[in-house]
Amino acid sequence: MLDKLEMFIAVAKIEHFGKAAEHLGITQPTLSTGIKTLEDQLGVKLVFRGSRYGGLTPEGQSALAWARRIVGDARQLRDEMRFKKHGLAGQLRIAVIPTALTWAAQLTAKFTEKHPKVRFTLLSRTSIEILSMMDNLDVDAGITYLDNEPTGKVSTEPLYREHYMLVCRKDSPFAGRDSVGWKELEGEKLCLLTPENQNRRIINRHFREAGVTPDAWIESDSTVVLVANVEDSSNWLTILPADLAIFLSRGKELDLVPLTGTSTGPLVGLVAPYREPHTPILQALLGAARRMSCVD
Repeated sequence: MLDKLEMFIAVAKIEHFGKAAEHLGITQPTLSTGIKTLEDQLGVKLVFRGSRYGGLTPEGQSALAWARRIVGDARQLRDEMRFKKHGLAGQLRIAVIPTALTWAAQLTAKFTEKHPKVRFTLLSRTSIEILSMMDNLDVDAGITYLDNEPTGKVSTEPLYREHYMLVCRKDSPFAGRDSVGWKELEGEKLCLLTPENQNRRIINRHFREAGVTPDAWIESDSTVVLVANVEDSSNWLTILPADLAIFLSRGKELDLVPLTGTSTGPLVGLVAPYREPHTPILQALLGAARRMSCVD
């Protein structure tokens, strides 16, 4: 039944039989037969379907929560057995908000020094996507904001608080200053992350608190693109968390100026699906995050 539950989860997530089959590496008839077999075993219809996918039935919605739990437990059992035989080994998939990628690199580097048999896949995603991917068992953990928007029932380990820097060229009027206020950026040409990123929503809130509407001339889901645009023109400015700003500006003709006049920055940390106990590899990862945290 486990393979049928995997098929059901894939269909519910992708909402298309053909694409779900492709994702699983099987044929569409095999997928359809698997879903029908699962329905026969459970005695209920799980999916509305005619010529195409029509959504989950009410019974399917309830079954999806069970399917995720059962498949998650099965993967946990596999990881437990691997640990008993080989120690900490395997693959960890972590989705990370774009502004926390440098912290993700630090965490994985420290972890693999101690546990060299563990491999990582790091994916840049929005905070909403991270929670969805954990629900769908597409990733094992995430690095995201902890206190700005709801995260649901997850295990958390705080890593740091975001503090913002204005990134400008060295020939910008703002260069060389000790600080700059949010209100001073009214009317300036800004390069900012796209609105689906929680970082952008936080930055918009800081502008609103200062009585300013940000003028975003360039939007991107890549912080590298934001910095590249600033580097190319003295007219552009961007705003990034301090650690990421320092990393992306290294070796470039750019200046970083602290932004002032805001309350305590948002908390960012490691999140993992809530389970007691966690798998040994996730427990070790949460412990590593706890040791490198700089939150008081």
